[in-house]
Amino acid sequence: MKKHRVKVYPSKEPLPKEEQLAWKIAQVASDPASIDPNVTEMVINRIIDNAAVAIAAINREPVKTARAMAMAHPRTQGATLFGLPSHQRFDCEWAAWANGTAVRELDFHDTFLAADYSHPADNIPPILAVAQQKNRCGRDLLRGLVTAYEIHVNLVKGICLHKHKKDHIAHLAPATAAGIGALLELPTDVIYQGVQQAVHVAFTTRQSRKGEISSWKAFAPAHAGKLAIEAMDRCMRGEKSPSPIYEGEDSVIAWMLDGPEGVYEVPLPERGEPKKAILETYTKEHSAEYQSQALIDLAFRMREKITDWQAISEIVIYTSHHTHYVIGTGSGDPQKFDPNASRETLDHSIMYIFAVALEDGRWHHIDSYTPQRAHRPSTVELWRKIRTVEDPEWTKRYHDPDPNKKQFGGRVEIIFKDGRKLVDELGVANAHPAGARPFGRKEYIQKFDTLTANLISYEERQRFLSLVQKLPELTSEQLKQLNVVVDRAKLEFNQREGIF
Repeated sequence: MKKHRVKVYPSKEPLPKEEQLAWKIAQVASDPASIDPNVTEMVINRIIDNAAVAIAAINREPVKTARAMAMAHPRTQGATLFGLPSHQRFDCEWAAWANGTAVRELDFHDTFLAADYSHPADNIPPILAVAQQKNRCGRDLLRGLVTAYEIHVNLVKGICLHKHKKDHIAHLAPATAAGIGALLELPTDVIYQGVQQAVHVAFTTRQSRKGEISSWKAFAPAHAGKLAIEAMDRCMRGEKSPSPIYEGEDSVIAWMLDGPEGVYEVPLPERGEPKKAILETYTKEHSAEYQSQALIDLAFRMREKITDWQAISEIVIYTSHHTHYVIGTGSGDPQKFDPNASRETLDHSIMYIFAVALEDGRWHHIDSYTPQRAHRPSTVELWRKIRTVEDPEWTKRYHDPDPNKKQFGGRVEIIFKDGRKLVDELGVANAHPAGARPFGRKEYIQKFDTLTANLISYEERQRFLSLVQKLPELTSEQLKQLNVVVDRAKLEFNQREGIF
């Protein structure tokens, strides 16, 4: 692994493309390094995970809307849509849009946290859609996904977007473009151009994750995937891109990030080095913002020692900078205490999440967010007794460069009216690779079964799980069946008229 120094260069000091970050990303994408068996197994796990959370969300309004838009773009040799029979095909960029929205809707798939945030499995829908449309096999898809994870994780390690209130899809789009390039075995120069176009069109603000959070939070990664597909299509046809997109005088760094004086270090594997970044990522056991995962598990543990809920005076969560300012009271968002807030807002309120987990001793992707649950008087009372505090020690743990030492939890003090305190802490979620009950294939399949129950048949469950676990051996025809079909009577549709 080599760290690459990235900064702005004035126009009078041209930077050769071989020294640009986008070129170095393209070189990683075009490098046919061997794939570690553990990486292959984890890719399969994440495809199962994505399918599980997508089917669980299949009848939610944003997912129905995205699917309706995709269904207006049928294509004989196209890609599949979650829920629909696999013989029905659609333009790959629209399949990526619909499937990406389904995957992201419940905020329940994988995560990587470092200098910035990311959900690397957002790369899977667009790359799979292109693979299906371009008649690629399972081995090709594997290569593309491993590459996308590698680029995504390492951009997140090196460049902070949140500091400048930019949404994290700005790292997703170039990762997807690189993954498509690897999938299709494109020349380095074509991938280089595609990565730059994807970066250029994908910068947006974090208002989508601030205040009253709307359904755009689910659409945003799908939008990035769609943009990346279209960027790669243009560059495969010979079009060029704004260059250098990261280092130029009017580039994204110069005007959207740290500016002309900023310097970043982005780690990337050297030629021939296996791409293993996916092994540093982690999925969710609970349907909520990742930084709440360990705190949900901690709430389950602490509740066992509480006998009188009315005796609680205050709950203080000491945690990292990111947790405090994004999902805690440091955000300054009054919506995070509002029982009428959207589900998207509630799953970004650690105060709400901790209160419900503490009271219920369980977490459910539907039940824990219903209006009735949010309006329960005892919950509202408890919820408003909770505040977060940034603790430098937890911020240090959050940013530890050693993936085995990174921690995303916190220390909780439950203070009683008589002055007693109940204090406990948890660094990583139980499901984390370093947690008490790390997720393996068995747990991914259990999650799939839980989330798809009553939506798909047993035969469909067996067919999909059997197919996906043979990923490296799948032919192009088999890859076109890598989809989960919902029982037709249980599939809902958006009937409103749009433009398409």
